[in-house]
Amino acid sequence: MGRMSGTDRPYDLVLFGATGFVGTLTARYLAAHAPWDLRWAVAGRDPGRLERLRESLPGGADVGVLRADAAEPATLRALAEHARVVATTVGPYVRYGEDLVAACADTGADYLDLTGEPEFVDLMYVRHDARARETGARLVHACGFDSVPHDLGVYFTVRQLPEGVPLTVDGYVSVDAAFSGGTLASALTQVARGRRMLAAARERARHEPRLPDRRVRAVAGAPRFAGEVGAWALPLPTLDPQIVRRSARALERYGPDFRYRHHAAVRRLPVALGGIAAVGAAAAAAQLPPARRWLSDRLKPGDGPSEQKRARSWFTVRFVGEGGGRRVYTEVAGGDPGYDETAKMFAEAALCLAFDDLPPSAGQVTTAQAMGDALTERLRAAGITFRVAARR
Repeated sequence: MGRMSGTDRPYDLVLFGATGFVGTLTARYLAAHAPWDLRWAVAGRDPGRLERLRESLPGGADVGVLRADAAEPATLRALAEHARVVATTVGPYVRYGEDLVAACADTGADYLDLTGEPEFVDLMYVRHDARARETGARLVHACGFDSVPHDLGVYFTVRQLPEGVPLTVDGYVSVDAAFSGGTLASALTQVARGRRMLAAARERARHEPRLPDRRVRAVAGAPRFAGEVGAWALPLPTLDPQIVRRSARALERYGPDFRYRHHAAVRRLPVALGGIAAVGAAAAAAQLPPARRWLSDRLKPGDGPSEQKRARSWFTVRFVGEGGGRRVYTEVAGGDPGYDETAKMFAEAALCLAFDDLPPSAGQVTTAQAMGDALTERLRAAGITFRVAARR
């Protein structure tokens, strides 16, 4: 079964979870920036809330409304059959996400999400990559701040370096932003499922084909002072380096031997040490159900930072790439990472899959693999910086 043409389905794009915090921001972005001929719909459990959202959108009369519930697989199958591209904000994905991935893989609809959950990504590869390859569906996880700036930033950096030689890239993340209840729920779920996360990673490793003539690594490294960026570099245990590694596995442009390290960049040592201690304490607390409930009650899903707080927020990711006797310094930067810019990245990725002329791909793919140059240019046009800061 091949990919279905746009005329076979009533919608180019369906946004599932549209009334949540990030879902609403994404719907507003699409209403303001999508091409006039986009056929799109909002979807979720509560038709009343969806109707109110639609009425609040510019041009909302042309936006469809679809009822779908993560607890009702038949509604998710119908949603996938109605759309060329399905974008979902409904998490934690390891709890609520698989049935929609399965429906998209089976019907050939392209799928995007905002997950930062390694266990979910690995399980979806093991269970649904093969079927998606058969139908032509592209399953693209982590299409927000996890992991677009990092994945496309490394892709952009690699393209500034010589071809066919060993390459190394180090990424340094600086952020000033708040997070929402949905983000907290996903993070607590992930930390509490450490053993299952490792088991899913091992299962994926058994299924992934080996690279016989190339080597690709994403290594944690140790905390250190990084003189190249003038900050303390702390290894970041996020999904991002795994996504970068998968892009490097898929694309020969990353060279015969590629290594990536991913860090938080912290200017002051006491702040760095405090951050390590805080992460350790939160991880330990999340193992205990009463403590996990207490933490999750601090911020409920659907809650998020105010517009004023988001307007003051920013992110910068600096990359240092080396290979073939060359060194390059690059930067990806933007505004509020968790919400405003995530909604922008998510919406532009969905539009990119729906409309742009992209290299052939199917199955579980990364943003760099499926959309590299096209999505980078979209995000640049939308105000996110991709630049070369220096070459040596």
